[in-house]
Parts: sequence; C-alpha cells; structure tokens
Amino acid sequence: MANDLELFQNGGESALILFFKFVALFRLYKPVCAVSPSMSYKLRCSVVGHEKDVRSLSSSHFPEGSFVSGSRDVTARLWTPNEQDLGFTEGLCMGGHSGYVTSVCVIPPDDNYPQGLIMTGSQDNMIFAYQLESPEPVFRLTGHEDTVCALAAGKFGTLLSGSWDKTAKVWLNQKCVMTLEGHKAAVWAVAMVPEGGFMLTGSADKSICLWRAGKCELRFLGHTDCVRGLAVLSATEFISCSNDATVRRWSMSGPCTHTYHGHTNFVYSLAILANGQDFVSTSEDRTLRVWRDGECEQTITHPTQSVWSVCCLSNGDIVTGSSDGVIRVFSCEEDRMADSDLQKTYEDQVASSGIPSQVGDLKKEDLPGPDVLLQPGKKDGQTIMVLEEGKVVAHQWNSKEFRWVQVGEVVGASGTTAATSGKTLYEGKEYDYVFTVDIEEGKPPLKLPYNLLEDPWLAAQNFLHRHELNQTFLDQVANFIVENTKSAQICQVPQSGFQDPFTGGTRYVPGSQPGTAGGVSRGGADPFTGQGRYVPPTTRTQQSTNLGGGPDKESSKANQYFPKFSYLSFDQANVEAILGKLKAFNKTLDGSVQEEESALNDLQPLILGESPSTKQIQLLQKLLQWPIDKVFPVLDILRLAMRSKAVNEYFCCENNGKDFLIHLMNISRPDSPVANQMLSLRVLANTFKSSAGEKLMAAAQIEIIASSLVCKDSATKNIHISLSTLLLNYAIYLYHHGNMEYKSQCLSAAAEVSKVVTDPEANFRLLICIGTLVWGDNGCKTLAKSLGILQYVKNQASVSDPPKVTECAQLLAKVLY
Repeated sequence: MANDLELFQNGGESALILFFKFVALFRLYKPVCAVSPSMSYKLRCSVVGHEKDVRSLSSSHFPEGSFVSGSRDVTARLWTPNEQDLGFTEGLCMGGHSGYVTSVCVIPPDDNYPQGLIMTGSQDNMIFAYQLESPEPVFRLTGHEDTVCALAAGKFGTLLSGSWDKTAKVWLNQKCVMTLEGHKAAVWAVAMVPEGGFMLTGSADKSICLWRAGKCELRFLGHTDCVRGLAVLSATEFISCSNDATVRRWSMSGPCTHTYHGHTNFVYSLAILANGQDFVSTSEDRTLRVWRDGECEQTITHPTQSVWSVCCLSNGDIVTGSSDGVIRVFSCEEDRMADSDLQKTYEDQVASSGIPSQVGDLKKEDLPGPDVLLQPGKKDGQTIMVLEEGKVVAHQWNSKEFRWVQVGEVVGASGTTAATSGKTLYEGKEYDYVFTVDIEEGKPPLKLPYNLLEDPWLAAQNFLHRHELNQTFLDQVANFIVENTKSAQICQVPQSGFQDPFTGGTRYVPGSQPGTAGGVSRGGADPFTGQGRYVPPTTRTQQSTNLGGGPDKESSKANQYFPKFSYLSFDQANVEAILGKLKAFNKTLDGSVQEEESALNDLQPLILGESPSTKQIQLLQKLLQWPIDKVFPVLDILRLAMRSKAVNEYFCCENNGKDFLIHLMNISRPDSPVANQMLSLRVLANTFKSSAGEKLMAAAQIEIIASSLVCKDSATKNIHISLSTLLLNYAIYLYHHGNMEYKSQCLSAAAEVSKVVTDPEANFRLLICIGTLVWGDNGCKTLAKSLGILQYVKNQASVSDPPKVTECAQLLAKVLY
C-alpha cells in the first residue's frame, strides 16, 4: 500500500487506477456516507406527560412547530416547542372522553376557527373538537357504533373518520353527510385526496377502498393482514402499512408499484417527509424507519415494545409515540440534536431493554459469537443475534455510523402477544384481553374479548348474547373477567401542566415514567369504573363481607371506591430523563460537591426498585444535600427508592428518621421550587410502603400534615394530587390503627384541601380519603358535616365528567346523610 501511494504521489501512469484502489480501501475501513451526515436522525428530546400508550400523533398548525398526541390515558395533548431549549411544553390537555383516545388530527384554519380545530376519536365511539383556548370540547360528533380509530382532515372543514363498526363517515358542519359502507371488518385507516376528490379507507379485512361520492370505485388487494395506516404521496399515489410487516406503494389506478420490506412485525403508522416522496414508518418491532428512494436508509430502535404512531413536523423533525407513554422527537439538524450525554443515555436505555424472542426453537449454541461484530452489516437496520457470555444479545447495523449498536437482550416472549404489544387482535379489533372460555364439556371453547375500560358485567352480558348462552352464566363469566384483570389499581395521574423549572417544558418531568403507571401494567385501568379509578381487591360479592368497621346500611355492593385498604404510591420512572437531569446538574456544581458520573450511573437500581447496596444509599443521602434549586432529580430518585425496604428502613430508622423528615420539610418550604414541593409530598406518600416508614409517618402525623398543608394554595394540580394522595394514605392507616384525634386532623386537612382543588383526579382521591375516614365511624360523619364536607361532596356529585368522581361522590353523599 505504501508503494502504491508513493506511485500515486509521483503521478505515474497508474495514478487513476491507484486512486480508485485507494478509494476502495478507504470504503472498506470507513465507508463514505450515501448522504450528508446531517441527514442522519438523532434524538432531540423525550417528551413525558402521558401516563399510558401514545396511540396517535398529528402535527398542528398553531403554534408553529407544535403537535397533538392522543393516549390510552384518556387525554389528548398539544405540545409546543420551547424557545429556551430543545424540549416541548404541554400547551393544552384535552379531556372529556370516557375511553382511550385512539386517533387525532388537526383541521386547518377557516373563517369560523382561525386557529383550526383539534379533533380526537375515542374508544367511547365519539369524536370531539377542541380549540386552542380551552381543554373542553366545542362540539361532539356522534354516529359511530364502535371505537373511532382513525381520523383525517380535508378541505373546507371536512373530516373523515374510520371505526371498528366497519364504516367510515364524512363530516361537514358538525353533521355526518356520508357513510362509507363496504368493508367486512374494522376500518383502521383513512386518508383524503383533496386534489382528486378521493377518499381512502384501509381495513382489517386486508383491503383498501378508494371512494368517490360515497361509492367504492376501486378495491386494492395485496396485504395479507390488517391494513393499519395510509398516507397520500400525491394525487396519483399513496402508501399503506399492515400487520403483515410490509409497506406498499400504490397507484390510484390500482396496481401495487412497490413493496417495502424491513420491518419484522406489525407496521402501525406512516408519515410523509418534506419532499413528498420519502416517508417514515413505525412498528411493533420497536423501530422507527426512514425510507428514501425505495430503501430503508435509517433504523432507530426505541427502548419500548410498540412504536404506535408517527408524524413529521414542518421543520423536518420526526415525532414518535410509544407504548411506554413517552413521545420522542428526532432531528437531522445538528443544532436540534440532544447533547452527547443524552444521546449516550438513550443508547444505553435501548441496549438494556429486553427484546421479545421470535427465534422459535433456535438453539443458543447455533448463534455466532462476538467476533461476528467485526464484519460490517449488509444494510441499515439489519439485526443479528449474538451469544455473549451465555446471553443472547441483539445488535443492529447503523450504516450512518458504520457500526453495530446493541439494541437489547433477547428474552422469552413472542413479540406479538398481549403481554408485549399491550393489545390482542380479535375479529380485526384490538383488545386488552381475549380470553378462552370453556362453557360446556365437549364443545369448542369460545373467545371472550375484553377491554379494561369496559364494565365486566356488561362485557359478560354481551358475550352471553353473542353466543346465545343461558343468563345463569352471567356472574360466572363476569367474575372470571374480574379475577383475571384484578391487577389494575388507581392510575397514576398524567404529569400535565408541569414544566422543568430549569430547562422549561417537559424534557424531564419529575415523577414521570415512559411505561407503567403506578406500578400497573399497560392497560391498567379500573375494569369496573374506567380509567384512573379505584379497583377493589376483591370481587363485588366479596366486597360487602370484607369491609370491616361496621358498614353502613345505606351502602351497597355497587360501592367499589371506599374504604381503601392498600396504600397508593407514585411508581413512575423515566430512567433516561432522571439520570440525564442529575448528570446535567452535577456538572454545574462546585468541584467539592460534584460526583463522578460513574457513581451517578450506579443509582439506577434505586430508580428501578432493585436491592441497593449501602454505598448507593449513602450516596443518595449525600446528594440530598445539593442546593435547593438543584435537588429535585435527587428527590425523584428518593421517591422511587423509598419502595425498597432497605432504603425505607435506612431513612426511617430511629437514628435517621427525625433528621430525614426535617430535611424533607426544609427543602419543600413554600418558597422552594414547585418540583421540590410536589416530589417531597410523593416521597412522603411512598414512605408508607414499608413498615419502618409507616411507623415514622404515624408518629409524625401531626407535624407532617400541618407542614404539607402549606402547599395546598399552589395552583399546580400535580401538587394537589400529591397532597390528596398523602392524605388518602393517612386515611388508610387510620382506618386500621387510628383514634378520633388523629382522624379529626386528617379529616380537617381534607376539608381544607377540598376548598382549593379543581383537578378531577385530586378530587377523586380526596373523596376516597374522606370515605375511608368516615366509613363505619359516626363520630367522623358528624365531624365531616360540621366541616362543610357534605356540601363539597354534593358539588362533586353533580359534575358530569369524569364519571368516576360523580359515582364516588354520590355514594359518599349517601353515607354522610
């Protein structure tokens, strides 16, 4: 090679040949990128706030650069870009639906709505319209008979909706002007082609229909499973994605012109890039894929199982929504990419995540060793499994960076089960569960689909009607559902409205997690009463015999709310964001206070609830001495760590307990940052989780409640929710152990808090707190009335939404009368 270079430099006759030889060698060791490095997308920020899966996304017209998300937490949210950093702030949290928000879109501005309308479709069969000024819908569209799972906006305020009821509907001026019928299963995807006057629908019957003037003019066949998404390229072309793991490109005249292979599991969503021809897709295989010129140019793996949704912003950035409740934004512009620390944290998060195995009976000994990673991959996104120290680890080829990236350890479940994707398809529809029920010996078992927001008795009744079964099976089937879904608890609240006081927006929200809420698995809504409601620990029949404390005769088996027996905790954890913020603050501290970054990484077991070492606990105690304006990520770790018995006992023991509480109250005083106040309340709520903490909380009840009440005048709803939860946990303790004096203090505190809270979730928890305190205690009932609590309960009983607050308040009013 040296001789070759010398000849080249001397300008010999073979210079041109040697030049190409040199280029070939250079490509072997460091390939030239096919496009500019700036075209490689990297993480811009993670946006937390939703409590459950983010099922739908849409870019918004106002404010510029914003987008809308819809979630299984029953909310839709508008996110606006921050001026001071790369993150996004929640601009509006839209409520009103009683089921999952399964679809969103934005209708362009017109004379009636100068800023356009945000449209949401839901599992409650409804479509709501919102303006930017209000979280309440300005109007509602009714007509569908099942989940509205797809929305698309057209010209002049037209809206196209698709539903599990097998139809699509066209809406104009708040009226249904056309119903498109012809599919044999759920209509999962819709799109409008204004230039040609066409409409497109994709269905679980594996077909795509092109409609004009309400008639199906053409049916596109080719997909071998449910069609999940559609996107229009031009007046003559569109693309579709499917559960068959492919994306197809179609001519409006009929033929499929190209099939894109690369995904290895269901493909859920599509979005068109700025040039109008290239696109992105998301899938159950955990990836976002960027497609250019017919090829997969980049694959971005997520640290979660399902990447449900995707949209593209006007500046070219890509937004994804996932099953962990986190929204992630990726950019190909260097000035909008997160710093190297956050990129590394994200990569580590992906590497440490588990990948459901789809290798069947493949034996470990047949897999290659780490040496295979010395060879370059064949294409971007290529995934190989490598046997490393007895573990099967997946690596993915990154053609932009010319390296293999570890994307997780392969674990045992299939990637398309309810356990991993969170949903099971049955007759083209998604369900949290599809049970197999043996009704009669000798006959084939029947399928029982069930979603967690359904009433189990109603689901059981529908099952009996569908299969013409005897009504005597009702309780048996309903109790079967309850028994197999009883792990659901009170949902932890969304972190809406909270801004990181140091970076702005929601790049890091204290107490948030991209995943389960409140320790509940995905889909963990109350099967009796809906999202975020109290699920009793027993069945309806058992409830009346296990209450204790002398149940009131006015109450019935229908009361599934109070008394509550087990403590609530705040278990959400966004490991990536917490550690990222901790490291960022650590760099700003004086050298005498700074910690080594490796030591901070060692705190991860505390966040994940694993057994910590004494060294890790002592480091956490040391970090609690950080300046008051930098300590909130430490409080967030402490909140999660208090679930560990070892940590709980360390901070709550006789030697440390008093100092621990004094310090906690000091850093959450009224003039401290809002994040400190909220997280301190959550630390106290979680302290009940172990016997040592329970003992300390009981001993210091008078001081703790008195100190915590100073937070009640905050305008932040997350503080109100945290304070209501702390009082609820005290009510639970007092139900079992308390005397009238301590009950009176807690009840009086609840009365004070009831005067200022407006958030439905805070009111809901406060109602359960009061119900638990007065249950079977005539003295507490009398005190509650004297404190004016009955009027508060009546006010809550008259609200129309959410139903759980109304129902709980009505039951409590009966107890207090």
